[in-house]
Amino acid sequence: MSSIQAEPFPLHFDPATTALLIIDMQRDFVLPGGFGEKLGNDTSLLLAAVEPTQLVLQKAREKGLFVVHTREGHRADLSDCPPSKLTRGGKIFIGTDGPMGRILVRGESGHDIIHQLYPVQGEPVIDKPGKGSFHATDLHQILLDRGIKTLVVCGVTLEVCVHTTVREANDRGYECVVLSDCVASYFPEFQRVGLEMIKAQGAIFGWVSNSKNFVAAIS
Repeated sequence: MSSIQAEPFPLHFDPATTALLIIDMQRDFVLPGGFGEKLGNDTSLLLAAVEPTQLVLQKAREKGLFVVHTREGHRADLSDCPPSKLTRGGKIFIGTDGPMGRILVRGESGHDIIHQLYPVQGEPVIDKPGKGSFHATDLHQILLDRGIKTLVVCGVTLEVCVHTTVREANDRGYECVVLSDCVASYFPEFQRVGLEMIKAQGAIFGWVSNSKNFVAAIS
């Protein structure tokens, strides 16, 4: 067993039953011209999470942890995109043309993961149509088949896809630790409050730690 310094208290975990889950580190969210910017956000705020996540990913690979990536996006015909989701911000952005292809459409350049965190062979990529990584995907089955019990969570955005996934995971019996410098939001206040919500009431949804503590825990 290993132990990671975290809030509200240390989390004990077995690396053999632990997975690193990197959520939606896609060009459409992190880079200019994608869905995030079209909604009026400053995408540079998300770039702060890239370097520490790179470090975590490198160490996880060195130690043989199971790594899973997710991407939010839709079929080319948008048949899996609810009409209510199409009109975010009062306008239709999903499926329209952008500098990296059709926005949030699977197979387009903008939908793919940034090169700094690109998956290698053996790392599943979960394509999800919604905010949560478990909704309408086979993530739960993949984790069950590997005997995974603990999730180390990174990605964007904290208050949307990360939070939704952590809540889904909590209801399915997984223990989650969110690395605070490996997640990001377009809104600094959401980042602060989102982390507080996860660790509140004795880790009601999970634990909060950081990349330095994670590397120390598995080294």
